[in-house]
Amino acid sequence: MWQTHVDAGGLMTEFGGWDMPLYYNMGIMKEHLHTRENAGLFDVSHMLGVKFTGKDRVALLEKVLPADVGALGEGQGCLSSIPNEQGGLIDDCIVTNAGDYHYLVINAGHEEKDLPHIQKIIDSFDGEVTMATNDGYGILALQGPKAMSVFSRHVEADLTEFDFMSARTMTVAGVEDCFVTRSGYTGEDGFEITVPPAGTLALAEALLAEPEVEPIGLGARDSLRLEAGLCLYGNDIDDTTTPAEGTLLWTIPKSRRAEGGFTGSDIILKQIKDKSATKKRVGFVSKGPPPRSDDKVFNQDGEEIGHITSGVFGPTVKHPVAMGYVQKKYAKAGTELQVEIRNKMRPLTVSKMPFTPANFWRGK
Repeated sequence: MWQTHVDAGGLMTEFGGWDMPLYYNMGIMKEHLHTRENAGLFDVSHMLGVKFTGKDRVALLEKVLPADVGALGEGQGCLSSIPNEQGGLIDDCIVTNAGDYHYLVINAGHEEKDLPHIQKIIDSFDGEVTMATNDGYGILALQGPKAMSVFSRHVEADLTEFDFMSARTMTVAGVEDCFVTRSGYTGEDGFEITVPPAGTLALAEALLAEPEVEPIGLGARDSLRLEAGLCLYGNDIDDTTTPAEGTLLWTIPKSRRAEGGFTGSDIILKQIKDKSATKKRVGFVSKGPPPRSDDKVFNQDGEEIGHITSGVFGPTVKHPVAMGYVQKKYAKAGTELQVEIRNKMRPLTVSKMPFTPANFWRGK
């Protein structure tokens, strides 16, 4: 795939230990807008699929994740996280019930972090479970309002009955045994396709041959996910951030809050119960130059009360958007604050997220 990116005009850069396209000939702004209006194809093969088999895999995964894994029907998935013993997040991930196995997708460069952590839990687990990685598999993400129209030309399935966060194994453009989830990280409708090694290039070429589809790089992926209010691991959450601080409590269902039992649950559930988290991840809007990671946030009296973790000019919303952390008392939407950008104070307003409405497929 590397040569395909270069031939398409990709400017390659290091990301998570991989050589990845930052943008192609269209440039970041046009790639972003194209994805919002048509369909963009992202090569996200730097992410790693992990399979869990064995009759006790659900019980094991409910020690690893705060998700209600047992409640996922076959072909259903959800966003979750991997906490450590201190309640911080080692990673965020998607877990899916694939029928005879459960499938976890973890972030790039996390093999040396996530897998030993999970293996340690397996080693102390009294049950039958095996973990194996999908080495060599490709992962392609087709995203945008025209993704379903494009994808339907290459599959036999009725995609109108394939809802957001559902999954199926299917043949795509003649490539057999593709594991397809209706998901993505842009806020748009779309599909993430785990492809057997021999079929990745052929499938990418088939999708890129469609007139609505353009290749999209890391730059637009970042601005798209930020407009959608979605975290970038390592920027917006890390292994010192708890779900309460990261505004991710919605990923922990009531059943898991009641029973606990997952790694870090004592600390995480205590923060939920006593509301003891002192900081909170929020969205921001501003004018002028966009805030950037590590810019300091101040209240109106000039006291430092937080910092920016991600910031861009939002091509869809046509103004700067950002997210970051503030002391909890400043987290209400509409709160007027200040951010220091290149030694100059500029106005900043706490905002609800997402910054642009999500367009996930919820059925006919």
